[in-house]
Parts: sequence; C-alpha cells; structure tokens
Amino acid sequence: MIDKDFLKGFRKRMQFVARYAMLCGNSIDRVVKWRSFGINTRDEQMNMIFSILLYVMEYSLREEDCTMDDIASFVDDINYEYYERPAGYEESKNLARFVIEEILGNSGVSMYFKAYDYEDKEYKNINIRYIDNKVVYQDGGVKRTSYYLTNEGYNMVLSTMEVENNLKLTINEMLFKLHLEKADYNKAVDDIKNIFNQLRKQGQKILEAALTIKRNALSYSVEDYRKIMEENINTVADTRAKFNMHREFIDEKIKEFEEKEMNADEFTDKEKDNLNNLKIIGHYLTGTLEEHQKILEQHFDLKKLYDYELENYADMTLVQRFPFRSDVYDVILKDAGLLKNIDKIFNPLFMNMPDKIFNPEKMLEFQKRLKKSDNTDDDMELDFDEEEFNKEKELKRQERMRKYAQCITVILDKLLENKEISLELLNEKCTEEERKKLIPTAEIFREVIIEFLTEGDIDISELRKEQTEYLMDTSEGFILNEMLLGIMDNSAYRSIKKIYVYQIEDGQYIHFKHVRDEAGNYKNFKCSNIGFRYEER
Repeated sequence: MIDKDFLKGFRKRMQFVARYAMLCGNSIDRVVKWRSFGINTRDEQMNMIFSILLYVMEYSLREEDCTMDDIASFVDDINYEYYERPAGYEESKNLARFVIEEILGNSGVSMYFKAYDYEDKEYKNINIRYIDNKVVYQDGGVKRTSYYLTNEGYNMVLSTMEVENNLKLTINEMLFKLHLEKADYNKAVDDIKNIFNQLRKQGQKILEAALTIKRNALSYSVEDYRKIMEENINTVADTRAKFNMHREFIDEKIKEFEEKEMNADEFTDKEKDNLNNLKIIGHYLTGTLEEHQKILEQHFDLKKLYDYELENYADMTLVQRFPFRSDVYDVILKDAGLLKNIDKIFNPLFMNMPDKIFNPEKMLEFQKRLKKSDNTDDDMELDFDEEEFNKEKELKRQERMRKYAQCITVILDKLLENKEISLELLNEKCTEEERKKLIPTAEIFREVIIEFLTEGDIDISELRKEQTEYLMDTSEGFILNEMLLGIMDNSAYRSIKKIYVYQIEDGQYIHFKHVRDEAGNYKNFKCSNIGFRYEER
C-alpha cells in the first residue's frame, strides 16, 4: 500500500491554490460583462485584474489613499497607452468598478473555498478576501472610499515573483548586501524595496491577526498564533543591527559622491545615477528600520491581546450554570412548601437597583410559547412606553458622559498643578472626593486611560482646526477628542497647548484598591504606569 505522507499539509497547499481558483472563477462567471468592455479572452482578463491589483498594492505599501477615481485614471491610462483600446474615462471607471467590486470583492459576498483536510478527513472552508476598504476624508472634507490589499491579496501578488515566507527576507538581504559590495546600486534599489515590502506585509498580517482575535479568539488557532509569533521573531532577529550597518555604509558612500561632485572637474552621468540610487536606498533603509520597530511593537501587542482574550474566555467557563426547569421549577411543583426559600434564587437579580421598566410580576408569570395569532384583526396592547424608555436611556447616557468628563477634568487639574504627572501620583495625591470623580467605575477609568494612551500626542489647536473644517455629527458615545474640546472651552485650561501621554517603562504596576465596577462590585485592579505632561501656549 502506498504511503500517503505526501498528503500531509494538503489544506495549506490548497490555500495557495484557492487564491487563484476563486479569482479565476469570479472572472469566468462574468464573461459576458467582460465582453461589454471589449475584453474577450482570459489572457486579457487576468492581465487587467493583476494590473489593477499591483496598482492598489503600490498605494497600500505607501499608505496612501486609493479611491475609485484613482483606479479609473490608471485603467484609462493603460487602456490608451498600452492596450490601444478606445475607451473613454467613464467606461474605464465602469471597468475599474467592475474589477474591484465584482471580481475582487465578489459583489460583497464572502468567498469560501472548500479544501479537503486528509488528516481530519473532512472539507474545511478557506476564506479568501483580496481587498478591503475604509472611509477617508480628502480635501474639503469630502467623504471617499479608499481600497487596500489584505494579507491574502499581498500573498497572491507577491507569490507571483517571490519564494517561501521564511526565506524571503534572508534572501533579499543577502542579494542587497552582494549588490552593495559590487557597487551595483541600481539592483540594490530593487532589493531594498523588496525588503521594505516584505516587512510592510508582515505588519499587515499582524494587524489582521489582531482583528481576528478581537472578534473571536477561539477562531484563531494555537498553531496560527505560534506560526505568526515565529515569523515575527525571525523577521526582527538580528535584522536591526544589519540594516543599521547598511545605513552607515550608505551614508558614507553618499558623502563620498557628494564631495566628489563638489570637488571634481567632471562628474559623470553614471556617478550621478549612483548618487541618486544611493539616496533612494537610504530613504528605504530608514523606512525599513521604522517598519522593523513597528513589527517589534505589534508583536508584543498581539501577545498581550491574545493572552487577554483567552483569559476572558477562561473566566467565562468558570461561570456555573444549572437547568432552571429541572432544578427549580419541577422541584417546587413537587413540594410547594419550598417557595418560602424562593428569595435565595432571585436575590442575585436585586444586587443593583432594577430599572424602572423592570416588572417583577411579569417575571413570575408562566412563560408561554410565542406563536403567530390566527386572528390578525385583533389589536394587541403592549405594556411598554417607548417615549419613557428613550427618555430614561438618554438620561443614562448623559450621566455616563458626565462621569467621563469628571475623570478627564481631574487629570487636567492635577496636570496644571504639577506640570507633569503619572498614574502613580494620581493614585497617591487625589483626595477621596477627587478619587470618586477620577474613578467613577473601573470600566470608565480604563477606557479614558486607553484613549489617552492611544492618542499619544494631543495638539489642542489641531483638534479645533479639524472641528472647524469638518462638519460632523456629535457622537452618542465617548470620544476623547470631542470631550477634550468641550472641556478646553473653560478658561482654566486655555494655557494648555499640547498634551503628551506616554507609558512609563519602569516595570512597576499601579494598584488601585476598592474600586467599584459597573456591576456594583468592589475590586482591586492593577495597571502599568502612564505619564502625562503638557506644553504651554
């Protein structure tokens, strides 16, 4: 009997096949639409699709907006200059929209490819998504849709010319070093671009992994997590020292060429090209070192996120559940005398004050199966006051916003008093009254601190400028920048020009004791130390 070890990892192989299979299938299924644009053969179709993919990737790598108008202009240019296809701008825009939305986006329907897993003996779905989009605001505050490549899109495009993931960076770095030694700076430019693109792709992969974990940590397998952690470590290990050495070498070479350009009687065209290429290499080396640092930070952020989400799931599994009908209802039916202890069952429901719309009488009614009434003409009276409900909901929202504002105000007051503060100082120096305002609940305090830390550097004048330039609806939830602008209208805070928020890397944790959470329970919690300072006008 033939050994079937060669079928191991078959699903992984099919993941690469799936990227092309889904793309080709989407294209073939819309052959009539292709012909309406004068594109009749599969060769023409695939060339156009990959040309647009490469265009979107170029903008994604540069982190620039790529709108439908940009893609349409590109399609119009290549139709006229290369394919000699007589198509106007509107037709090119329709073609671009067709490729982006229907071929690559599958008209908004999720794409799945069934790959057989020989080890588990079943088909498993592989989700394919080539592009994604986000809302951007361009000149004049115009709201537009910008498209960018996903991790799958990067994998497909880059795999058309590159090798396996674990060798890409090493091989490109070796080639880059070799071309520098041979003074072949033209090829070295291509090498450093490939290195930069590979690092940018790894960063995109980490972001997508974080998004998957936030949605459902259990859907992200331990094997996937292990693999991306190893890829991150392999990416950043020893590369920073190497690229810093390359950077020093390039700076020396640029200095040599610039001195020669100033002092030499004749500076040849080849030397000018070499100097230009060296400057391009220097620019990409700087970007490469920045991407390296980003990946290092994202690596630890992903680790913290995965640990946090798994701990949350572990806590949920500790909640003890029991069947109410068999353990309570059926037992009471057998012995009604047990009703004298029924308060022990329902006491947990009344740990907090119940909402005004809560009706205990309804809770104790026998529950009937809901079904559609046979008599559709009968009017049904609902015991629900929508206006009162909405009014109460709005009051709760306003009260919560007031607590956010008080927390921020205490931080700003202490910042004005001390010029520079930390969570440790706030924990020690706040009076009991200030502490109640600073930490109304653990959840509100944590959200405010996280928002401050996410913003990092906050320029008040820039926030005011954005507010005047863009007409935006007021958010119903907590938005730090919106609330800061409202608080800054108070003359007491007008001396603040910029606020800097940073994490204090001293390895110490700040312990907040006897803090109330939104469930009404009192707990102790700890967090890393955060620093605040401000710049005066």
